[in-house]
Amino acid sequence: MAIANPVKFIQEVRSEVGKVVWPTRREVVMTTIMVFIMAALTAIFFFLVDLLIRTGLNGVLTYFGS
Repeated sequence: MAIANPVKFIQEVRSEVGKVVWPTRREVVMTTIMVFIMAALTAIFFFLVDLLIRTGLNGVLTYFGS
């Protein structure tokens, strides 16, 4: 395995970073909002599923319980 030249490595890194297309502020804000919306919808979905399962289980246990 060859040992890389640190100066050449830094130059290549700087060259590659220059090729990166950074998102605009608007894109970052919109993506962040979408993440929060999707997290909220997921939380509501799992809350409703949990409520349904809990209600059904309580009904079954009440019916067969004493």
